[in-house]
Amino acid sequence: MKRYWSAVGAVLLLGVTATAVPAQQPAPTAEQRAYEAKVKDMLQRQQPQTGDIALPEAKATLHLGKDYYYLDAKAAREVIVDAWGNPAAQADGVLGLVFPAGKTFLDDDAWGAVITYDQSGYVKDDDAASTDFDALMGDMKSGEEDRNKERSEAGYPPVHLVGWAERPAYDRAHHSVIWARDIRFGDAAEGTLNYDVRLLGRFGVLSLNMISTMSHLPEVKAAAAKFGGSVTFDQGARYADFVPDVDKVAEYGIGGLVAAGAGLLAAKKLGVLALMLAFGKKLLIPIILFFGVAWRWIKGKFGGNKAAEEEAYAYDAPVESDAETVPEAPAEEDSRPKLSKD
Repeated sequence: MKRYWSAVGAVLLLGVTATAVPAQQPAPTAEQRAYEAKVKDMLQRQQPQTGDIALPEAKATLHLGKDYYYLDAKAAREVIVDAWGNPAAQADGVLGLVFPAGKTFLDDDAWGAVITYDQSGYVKDDDAASTDFDALMGDMKSGEEDRNKERSEAGYPPVHLVGWAERPAYDRAHHSVIWARDIRFGDAAEGTLNYDVRLLGRFGVLSLNMISTMSHLPEVKAAAAKFGGSVTFDQGARYADFVPDVDKVAEYGIGGLVAAGAGLLAAKKLGVLALMLAFGKKLLIPIILFFGVAWRWIKGKFGGNKAAEEEAYAYDAPVESDAETVPEAPAEEDSRPKLSKD
């Protein structure tokens, strides 16, 4: 049984010979009790799934094995909006969430992957080696002050983009792109890790956006590498199934794909402004899905819990014995029609 609220001990040193006594803990507030009840109900209603997870919207399958589990779109919306306090629009289009086995969204040391799909068309990879990602980072940081003003007016903490936690890289074998950013929210002592895995298919891009804290970079990086090779698109929807002169081609390449999360300035420079407008206000209010940071903030907000309330969020996270490594995806076969190219 896991415990998510730590007992807070305090002593009063009343002179040299005084006895240390526990500090009086204030009673939980009505707001705290309501939040506890909501989260407990949320956990009890969740139906985690392991193994192969079909994503019909993306014409793809996640091969999670037993190391990870999946929450569907309905459960994901509750976590993103009700538990983590994001704007409701941040959950639009989310297909689900993935967590490590044995962890929940309440754990300080947990990370999670937000799964979305963009049916933007076939993304050409010709520019993968030529994009200047250091310059792109500079563009990402442009306009930060104005964006933070909007966030402040909306009631959210400021966001500072520190830099790349992992420079963008393209895996031609699996047609996947990975990159990670170090982001600082408000006056948080530790940076938030925003790790992106984008998997290219014939009709669009499947996104796994992994959120944690910077101290968990090695673990998240290893999981991202597994995810990059453990997703398969359905027959006919694979990157190799692309039919020239028939299929829709995205209006951006690998550089534009990375820039899609950068803001309007970077996107405009790379000629993908239409893509950015399709994402709408989500780009003006970067997602606030940070786990340990958010949970510590919540605990701080509701501080002073009694030791008797330690079990308030006690929950056995989904876990299966004999955990196995996520299997590598089968190699793609070139089943596309044999058409001549211009």
